[in-house]
Parts: sequence; C-alpha cells; structure tokens
Amino acid sequence: MVSQVLSTVLTVLAGVTAALAVYWVLNKLAEALPGRWETRIKPYLYIAPAIAAIGVYLVYPTIVTIVDSFKNSDGSGFVGLDNFSELLGTPAFRQTLLNSLLWIAIVPAACIVVGLLVAALADRLSPKAEKAAKTIIFMPMAISAVGSATVWRFMYATQPAGTPQTGLLNGFVTAFGHDPVPWLQQSTLHSNSMLLMVMLLWGQAGFSMVLLSAAIKGVPADTLEAARLDGAGEMRIFWRIIIPQIRGTLITVFVTVLITVMKIFDVIYVMTNGSFNTNVVGLEFFNQLYTNYDYGHASAIVVMLLIAIVPIMIYQIRHFRAEESA
Repeated sequence: MVSQVLSTVLTVLAGVTAALAVYWVLNKLAEALPGRWETRIKPYLYIAPAIAAIGVYLVYPTIVTIVDSFKNSDGSGFVGLDNFSELLGTPAFRQTLLNSLLWIAIVPAACIVVGLLVAALADRLSPKAEKAAKTIIFMPMAISAVGSATVWRFMYATQPAGTPQTGLLNGFVTAFGHDPVPWLQQSTLHSNSMLLMVMLLWGQAGFSMVLLSAAIKGVPADTLEAARLDGAGEMRIFWRIIIPQIRGTLITVFVTVLITVMKIFDVIYVMTNGSFNTNVVGLEFFNQLYTNYDYGHASAIVVMLLIAIVPIMIYQIRHFRAEESA
C-alpha cells in the first residue's frame, strides 16, 4: 500500500515537473524571437501541447477507428461497408439497437423529471433540511458506476424458493408468501432493462438535481412576486415562469445524460453482461473487440455511435454559444 501511494506521488510529481519544463522551454523560445513576433507567437506556443495531446489521444485514434471500420476482422484487408451491413443485418444487433434506443428515450427524460421534482421540493425546505436532502440524493454520484451496479445487483438477487433471500426485493416478495422473482431475467416488455435504468437514474438524479436547483434559485424573485400579485398559483408560476427561464439548464442536463446513456456499458456489464435481452451498443462493442476479437465490427460500432453523437455535440455547442451571446 505504501509503495503504491509513493509510486502515485512520484508519478504526479514527475508529470508536473515535465509539464513545467515544457512550458519553460516554450517560453524561452518565444522570448528569443525578435521584436513583436514574441507576443504574436507566444499564445500559440502555450496552447501547442494541448493541441498535440488532442491530436495524439483523440483525433488520431478517431481516424484509425474510421479506417478500421472498413477492414476485415483482423485488419488485414479492406471490405468496404460489409461490417456495417453485416451488423445491421443481424437480428441480435438490431435488438441491441432497440434496447439502446429504449435507454435513450426513457433515462434522460426521467432524469429531468426526477431532478426537477427534487430540486423544486427541496427549494421549499428550511436551509438545513434542504442541505441534508440534497446531500443524501447527491451521494450516489460519489460511487462509481461499477460499485453502484454491484450494490443494485444484490438488490435484485434471487435465491431458490424456500431459501433465505439476499435480495431486498425478493425479501419483500417472499415475506408476503410469494415465490422469489428472477428480476433481471424478466425480459417481457423489457422489464429487466427498466430495472437497470432505475439504477442509472438513482445515480444520475443527484447530478440533474444540483444543476436544476441552482437554475431555479437563479430565477429573479421579482418576477415570481409579480406573478403572485397578479393572482397566479404556484403551479402556474412553475410551468409558465420558472420552466421557461431554466430552459437552457434543462437542455444541458438532458444532453449530458443522453450522451452518458448512449455510451453506457459498465452497468449492463456488471449486472447482466447483456443476457436476457439487455444488451446495448456499448457492451456489444466490448464483446466484439475483446470476446470475438473482431476489430472490423468493433470499429464499425464505434463509428455508428460517433455518427449518432456528433449531431448532439454540435447542437450542444451551438446552444452554449447562444446562451453566452444572450
């Protein structure tokens, strides 16, 4: 344990020292330039390491992945669009896409509703009670997704009938004389996927609650008082005044959770490993790459995910710029 801590500290110190050395060298190079060239070039030298890091760790891997998506399973030759056609022509992959669309349709909207409800109710509590309530709701954010999934897997655990139940839900079910239910195996109407969504919603509600609560508190009090003087009820004030004024935050929370859901992997991997019709695109990529060793199909899945996420990111950037210019 001590050696691991020491190794971590030394690694951090080495990284910081290397970064300082790089910027010191760049600064000296800028100072060596004649006349006004120093002030012109120095900003570009300072951002050069960041641009290089983005190029090496983001742009280059993206280009390689796109190229690999047109190659065969071992990357030895080009096959055109065969990887995409084979994936989309497989019923199992189409079902995986359907499961992912189900997550996309339900989880972001549910996070908005739960976060908005909690934020609005907590805003009416006393300061101490509000802090306590928000702390409790935000706590799951401090737990990793794998840790949360492990805890919720015990919640849904099922033991044979007649034996003590370790799962909380089946503890209640058997207490009323019913047989235990294999919750994560119930694929009818995607009920097991819904149970997995509950776990993610539990983890993400704190995030949406914090942002939406701050946005609600930022609504001018004069506007609310004027509406009350005009005879508007609290529900009317909430929907006609508060919601329009926090629209930007609602969009931000929705898009952030949407992107999280589109690349969800760890929750399903820990709880079901995609069994019982719970597979999603992120887990399918993992299986293609590390189980089937099919680099072509794995790259094609990433490219499809990239194509789906890029328009959302463009919209988010435009939204941020519109908010800043308003």
